[in-house]
Amino acid sequence: MLHNAAQVYQNNQVTTATPAELTLMLYNGAIRFLKQAKAAIREQNVEQAHRCCLRVQDILYELMSTLNKEYPIAEDFLRMYDYMLRRMIEANVKKDAVILSEVEDLFVQFRDTWKEAMALAKQQG
Repeated sequence: MLHNAAQVYQNNQVTTATPAELTLMLYNGAIRFLKQAKAAIREQNVEQAHRCCLRVQDILYELMSTLNKEYPIAEDFLRMYDYMLRRMIEANVKKDAVILSEVEDLFVQFRDTWKEAMALAKQQG
């Protein structure tokens, strides 16, 4: 029952979130899955590592597909997401925690910058 309530809460969070909040959720989700993938590699759980890597790849595809191409900076984001995606595929094939840490660091930088931008927008809005 508790799991179901948590699921309903999570679904409500997603359906009522702004696009900016959804992006933040995606960044946080990717970081969580990267940590889980690294733990799975340490535990030699190849299947779990693979599943977590695929979740991160799915998040990157979502981030790439929802970029607003009207802004010139979108091209820079697209290049970075594409690089991260290629590194994720390589990390998944090799089960390489070092590459996962590199991608995680990039996601943390994106997330922290995004949070700052959201806070600035709130102050100005």
